[in-house]
Amino acid sequence: MPKTSGRLLALLSLLQARRDWPGTVLAERLDISLRTVRRDVDRLRELGYPIAAVKGPDGGYRLSAGTELPPLLFDDEQAVALTLALQIAATTLGDGTGEAAARALTTIRQVMPSRLRHRVNALQVTAVERPVTRPGGSIDDDVLLAISSAVQAHETLRFGYGPEAVDKPPRRVEPHHLVTWDGRWYLVAWDLDRSAWRTFRADRITLRIPNGPRFTPRQLPGDDVATFVTGRFRGADDGVIAWPCQGTAILDLPAATVALYSRDGTVEDLGSGRCRLTLGSWSWPSLAAAMARFDTEIDVVGPTELVDAFGHLARRFARTAASATLA
Repeated sequence: MPKTSGRLLALLSLLQARRDWPGTVLAERLDISLRTVRRDVDRLRELGYPIAAVKGPDGGYRLSAGTELPPLLFDDEQAVALTLALQIAATTLGDGTGEAAARALTTIRQVMPSRLRHRVNALQVTAVERPVTRPGGSIDDDVLLAISSAVQAHETLRFGYGPEAVDKPPRRVEPHHLVTWDGRWYLVAWDLDRSAWRTFRADRITLRIPNGPRFTPRQLPGDDVATFVTGRFRGADDGVIAWPCQGTAILDLPAATVALYSRDGTVEDLGSGRCRLTLGSWSWPSLAAAMARFDTEIDVVGPTELVDAFGHLARRFARTAASATLA
């Protein structure tokens, strides 16, 4: 028979796995007697886990939502933070980790008190996967919850935006998604006053209460929030994922080498240690610079804007070299 602490954890894990458990099945799975099962259930109840008895021929048990979080687990703020983290992990991680995060989220919600469970259920976010390269702005959990609730309820939001929000009329938007991008929170919404889709940094939003009327959600460009947000931050006004500037060049490097450093590009092997690279960027000079970083001979295939951008950078670099003053 396993030690009491390990047995209690095993029992709790089983109770979280499905709704109802006959006592005889629990005893068989744990290789203990029915009397020990009853004793262990009582111990878990003393620790704060709400385990209800289920009537039936063999009797049974059910782990219910409690009136307070069990001790030694999480306080309210930690539970909200954990829910956020698991939601993001469930939608962005692969290799089975995302599925495990979704199961963990379900398990945690089962033992939350109703007041907290309703709160975190209102917090639905979409994570657009991207490595974090900058710190996010400070934002209150209540603001995130209020925005997310308005998204789910299809209620018009009114808010001040930016440091001078007090001196300006409130923005009126139809909230569509609350997303994370590069370590920051953003609201994707239809701006009623500008008749256009916009993204707003959540840490710059000062909500005005009450919310406005309900609305029928509009169709987001691209039909996918990840596609829209990725395109928007690449500089595409219509939210499509394609870069506004895209060109092709032949590089004197093997395709396998170039592919390691061009995640967003298309690389075609031409043989003899050469390849064709098609790449995009938010401006033509930045595209030329991205290709030039491979430090090899470059033959531009097109378009002419890319050729002009290489000439522009060449002149700029020549001026920099001519005017450089070394210490």
